[in-house]
Amino acid sequence: MDLNSDLGEGFGRWTLGDDDALLTVVTSANVACGFHAGDPSTMRRVCAAALGRGVAVGAQVGYRDLAGFGRRHIAYDPAELTDDVLYQLAALDGFCRVAGGRVTYLKPHGALYNTAVRDDAQAAAVVRAVREYDPALPVLGLPGSALLRHAADAGLRTVAEGFADRGYTADGSLVPRGEPGALVTDPDEVVARALRMVVEGEVVAVNGATIPIAVDSLCVHGDTPGAVALAGRLRTALADAGLLLAPFAAP
Repeated sequence: MDLNSDLGEGFGRWTLGDDDALLTVVTSANVACGFHAGDPSTMRRVCAAALGRGVAVGAQVGYRDLAGFGRRHIAYDPAELTDDVLYQLAALDGFCRVAGGRVTYLKPHGALYNTAVRDDAQAAAVVRAVREYDPALPVLGLPGSALLRHAADAGLRTVAEGFADRGYTADGSLVPRGEPGALVTDPDEVVARALRMVVEGEVVAVNGATIPIAVDSLCVHGDTPGAVALAGRLRTALADAGLLLAPFAAP
């Protein structure tokens, strides 16, 4: 089982999350590529630190929206979105190569992630960028999403992701941030939900319904309060359940 987190989400003198501490816990790092967060120096530092610890680096691409942290929907022209994703992917891969490694997967961030669950045009635009840059790169996304469907149709490897600290709707999508139940903050509940997803293949939605979910990777958001301790508890619980923790794509 893979354990991933969003890293490198500071910008300039502004920092968010404890990247170095999380890199001692997670197996994959979704690194911000400069559009929703991150700057060149941060990208370089996080890539080098991750590769030095054997943590896989993924390009977490987002909308061009620093002010909104990439959490505001943008109605992109598909060709422009493909170019923006390609730009971010190539930039992060450059810093990985300087550090002696490479980007090993792609995951959208925030509003782009949620839009690509249902929007075929934006999902296809993201997939097109991956296919054009490196068709060997896996795409990490929500099970049943348009993004993973388009990726599979394009011959890309797809990796299904579960969220230990986010609420689900009855259709298997994430509860929008700002709505009741969007965030799960109780550590015991986060661990219990994650184990249920991984071991039993199901999760309880905000309406109380139990929905099936099969995941290959679990995410703990780096900006969740107490993220480092939470990720550590989750890693221990997964290991105690007999699961081998390893990145789904070799760094």
